[in-house]
Amino acid sequence: MSTTRSVTRADIEAKMREIQGGAEVGADAAKGAGVAAGIVALLLAILVAYLLGRRRGRKRRTVVEIRRV
Repeated sequence: MSTTRSVTRADIEAKMREIQGGAEVGADAAKGAGVAAGIVALLLAILVAYLLGRRRGRKRRTVVEIRRV
């Protein structure tokens, strides 16, 4: 059984919608993971900045000695 049927514009549009729908589902799933990873990275950057600032403050702390004469 060999049937020849020409491809119409509607066939192409239907296939493109099918492909696009599958891609959107995958993109939505990846978007949630990307937001979570971004939040974790931001919190990690804030923690590192805090710890480095604390260390720098300790290194620059001035010691003042008061002596009575």
